Amino acid sequence: MRSGAVLEGERPSDAESAALPEGADVVVQETESDVLRMAVAGGGTGGHIVPGLHLLEHLDERPVRLSSLVWFHSGRPVEERVMQGVEERFEGARVEAVRLGLERPQGGAPGLPRLALRLTPAVWRARLALRRARTQLLLGLGGLTTAPAVVAARSVGIPVALLEVNATAGRAIRAVAPLAHVVFHAWPSTQPKSPSAKHLITGPPLAPRFHPPSEEDGAREGEMERMKSGFGFDPRRPLIVVFGGSQGAKGLNDFVRQHQTSLCAKGVQILHQVGPGRDQESAADLSGYRMLEYVRDVPAALVAADLVLCRGGASTLAEVAAMRTPAWVVPYPYHADAHQERNAEQLGTGVRIVHESELGVRLCEDLVRLVGPEGAEERQRMRHALADVVALDASVRILDSLLAMRA
Repeated sequence: MRSGAVLEGERPSDAESAALPEGADVVVQETESDVLRMAVAGGGTGGHIVPGLHLLEHLDERPVRLSSLVWFHSGRPVEERVMQGVEERFEGARVEAVRLGLERPQGGAPGLPRLALRLTPAVWRARLALRRARTQLLLGLGGLTTAPAVVAARSVGIPVALLEVNATAGRAIRAVAPLAHVVFHAWPSTQPKSPSAKHLITGPPLAPRFHPPSEEDGAREGEMERMKSGFGFDPRRPLIVVFGGSQGAKGLNDFVRQHQTSLCAKGVQILHQVGPGRDQESAADLSGYRMLEYVRDVPAALVAADLVLCRGGASTLAEVAAMRTPAWVVPYPYHADAHQERNAEQLGTGVRIVHESELGVRLCEDLVRLVGPEGAEERQRMRHALADVVALDASVRILDSLLAMRA
């Protein structure tokens, strides 16, 4: 280190920096306001992880450094895949993934008796991790891991925030909402009937890169062609992007496998995210078709798409709306609360809800028409309908509220 003047405490102003000798080093002692030691509870599916990752990506725009990140999860393989690269992304931060052990060894949610037996050990495991990391705040994203993490945080005096991204509130969020200091709601439908000041409607969080292309002077068409080429497709032919969620969707995969030859023969191209270990559910080698287990660059795929065929996960639909990409949404049919259908309803006429029982030859004919020249006006109307569905600054507002909560 070169010798020179040292300023301790606050960062120097521009005038102070200019007054320093040339080549002088400035050593800044970080204060509690400069660092963030955060914990996140969410796992089981990508939908309970991705919103938190979207929020963290905005830290580059805030005057804080992520010092430590504790992530409470359930131990499913999907979590490791979705969170791949987090340590590299926040180089210098201590990142710790803590499995709370609520689920059965073979995976899946336990019954209530087994859950009750495992809850207390999970709370103590979470307490130890929070105290070891000197965590300043906890954000719960839903799923089984949220409840013990919230109880642990409150027991050691750590402020708690919750984020509900679905249009129907999940059981975990409803159960621990009384313990939270603030609850962020992506949609008004999940606010309690008698809302208090701690319940805030923010919209769903999105990463900084989720900004729609310009609609002026053919800019979107040019960007779409460039993204199609980037994925290895013919930029002049229509492209359908199929998203089955972070774990894939057998119903969508079966539909594509059964009809991809017919679709490609009619000039339609398909980018198909099948999910981990589901490549057997995809088609054989076919011109105009590309299979991926997991699409990393989702914004590029959404720009490239003339139409998206997807499940109704909250994060997926928030991303679809932000990029203003027309979509046909096939809600998962076995949820008791039908929350994926409720999620899709929030996007209005920008999407069409298609039930899994409707997937068939007639739907293929509609797809070919919509992505072709005769469907251009309808696609444009759908894009316009998505223009104001989600607030692009929701992540910044949520993150600023979280930073203000730090213990």
